[in-house]
Amino acid sequence: MSTLSLAVRDSSTMLRRNLLHARRYPSLTLNLLLTPVMLLLLFVYVFGDAMSAGIGGGGADRSEYIAYLVPGILLMTIGSTTIGTAVSVSMDMNEGIIARFRTMAIHRGSVLIGHVIGSVLQCVASGILVGAVGVAIGFRSVDATVLEWIAAFGLIALFALALTWIAVGMGLSSPNPEAASNNAMPLIFLPLISSTFVPVDAMPGWFRPIAEYQPFTPAIETLRGLLLGTEIGHNGWLAVAWCLGLTALGYFWSKSLFDRDPK
Repeated sequence: MSTLSLAVRDSSTMLRRNLLHARRYPSLTLNLLLTPVMLLLLFVYVFGDAMSAGIGGGGADRSEYIAYLVPGILLMTIGSTTIGTAVSVSMDMNEGIIARFRTMAIHRGSVLIGHVIGSVLQCVASGILVGAVGVAIGFRSVDATVLEWIAAFGLIALFALALTWIAVGMGLSSPNPEAASNNAMPLIFLPLISSTFVPVDAMPGWFRPIAEYQPFTPAIETLRGLLLGTEIGHNGWLAVAWCLGLTALGYFWSKSLFDRDPK
């Protein structure tokens, strides 16, 4: 059997293992998924009128704020879902199963590939669920073409891949699952200081560069442009650059940690 065939076979086996774990222990994914859903409902139904009036500069229009908010919540969902990946990887490292895999005749990288693909699939599924909640409360994207929807889906998948590799590195570098969960918390906090809830222009001048050039804001503005027809500008290539850069960083970081001999 060729090396490629071995890698594909073993990676599919590890993917199936991780999906079975997610199915048998859904509480972690559900807990992480509840955060963006609750924030979506909170900002729409509690703060929606006030926020829409402040952003639009006119009368309150909750439907406009729903359209503004949902793309940011979708990417926030990806960040929260990948925390589960960091915890899962750390659990594997601490429970001895990785040491057992090292003694078996399997492709070395298949363990990480299984985690990554499984996490991306969970992120996409979580995004679809949150998107369905958004549609249920009034989100509409009537002007987006089929190509724009495909591009939006591709951006979500690419963003999920980038954050997943970072989460895998966090899980490998953490001494236990609790530390992995804490180390991955920036993946939830960063959307809070992005353009998820308010435009960057509404932020203080000293804080604006932090919000504008972090990974989430360009991706959120690009997703808004694709789904709502707003101006994308330089955010498109910034979002792709962030995704590719974080993917490469997470991959080489994770590979370096995983290839170390266990103590």
